[in-house]
Amino acid sequence: MSRRSGILEFAVLGLLRESPMHGYELRKRLNTSLGVFRAFSYGTLYPCLKTLVANGWLIEEPGNAPEDTLAAPLTGRRAKIVYRLTAEGKEHFEQLLSQTGPDAYEDEHFAARFAFFGQTSRDVRMRVLEGRRSRLEERLEKMRASLARTRERLDDYTLELQRHGMESVEREVRWLNELIESERAGRDLRGSATGGPAQQDTTSGAPGVLPRPGDAPRPDTPDDTAS
Repeated sequence: MSRRSGILEFAVLGLLRESPMHGYELRKRLNTSLGVFRAFSYGTLYPCLKTLVANGWLIEEPGNAPEDTLAAPLTGRRAKIVYRLTAEGKEHFEQLLSQTGPDAYEDEHFAARFAFFGQTSRDVRMRVLEGRRSRLEERLEKMRASLARTRERLDDYTLELQRHGMESVEREVRWLNELIESERAGRDLRGSATGGPAQQDTTSGAPGVLPRPGDAPRPDTPDDTAS
């Protein structure tokens, strides 16, 4: 399994843990709520869904909307298939949530993991955040060293572009520091002290439109995908 397909499977399982959906709803949620998936298509989603069904993690059910069954004979289109998470799929997703290996710190995978922090235990959130911060600090050190070696050979615009890249990484490190401090203090993103997983916060970006690397967290967008 490629890293990209693994991230997509993780996100699909996480969204279906919230509620069953058909493919169109899933695609909209992935595009609008999980910004990392804005560029993918049905041609990517449906093979993923078929794989998850074959693994026993999802089941397919006919759509319940009356118009689906009435419209199909008239239009020649099949009724929408609804995808539902199985007990095995929920267990598999919880196993994925508990993983804190190096992949969880990479740009796209971290964004997907952060989207489901509301369903993740506090100790796992801490390990992922600290791993991400460490990864970015290493990246920042390399960027500074590279700039120090080459700055005399760079024109003003290339130099400014490299500075902009460094500032983006520095902003994300500061944001991670704030999140880690909150986790250590036992607060979720809304400031309440709890011992378990943070509640979903529709004003914090978890889950919601995720920050690109270097961006500050952005507010969630209203969920207009439910039908």
